[in-house]
Amino acid sequence: MIGFPVSFPITTVNLSPGSHLLIEDVSWEQYEALLEELGSDRAIPRINYCSRTLELMSPLPAHERPHRIIADIVKVLLDVRDRDWEDFGSTTFRKPKKAGLEADTCLYIENATQVRSLLRIDLDVDPPPDLAIESDVTSKTTLDAYEAIAVPEVWIYENNKLRIYILQSEGYKLNQNSAIFPDLAILEMIPRLIAQAYREGTSQMLRQLRREAIAV
Repeated sequence: MIGFPVSFPITTVNLSPGSHLLIEDVSWEQYEALLEELGSDRAIPRINYCSRTLELMSPLPAHERPHRIIADIVKVLLDVRDRDWEDFGSTTFRKPKKAGLEADTCLYIENATQVRSLLRIDLDVDPPPDLAIESDVTSKTTLDAYEAIAVPEVWIYENNKLRIYILQSEGYKLNQNSAIFPDLAILEMIPRLIAQAYREGTSQMLRQLRREAIAV
């Protein structure tokens, strides 16, 4: 049993879909021990850690679909511009003694070539992902862990709207434009394309997007 400040083993917690649990006063060693005990092949719960607070979350389909669709959109936009990318999904990123997080989805873009052969990321020597995508349905994304890991750009989709955060020297700043796609109206494009995916099907939306992006 891991010595969490609760009266039951944390591994016995059974989160129903949509559940969100915060546990305070958790040490870094307890967080790492929990990751090891649960194993790297689990799908749930999602686990984040920052400032001695452990967050566990079991996503709903309403949580999972948007960030997956957004990631597919990003890949199409990169492909038609002949830009490399590597999708690291919900990989666990750890900055020892500071933070650990599992993004809904994350991608390497500028550093895609550097990490493409890696099966494990060590942030002491490897770069963080260039883009993290979060879908806020059952919980609210806090940017503290992302700032500790130094992810350059974070997109948060909530209530049919997208927010873009760019990391600067003083922390994250809400921005109207993406540094990855500075010439595109991403804030307008993403909600519109997600709505189209729900209405017409994701594959059809992506095919149309690819045709239109190539034609531009």
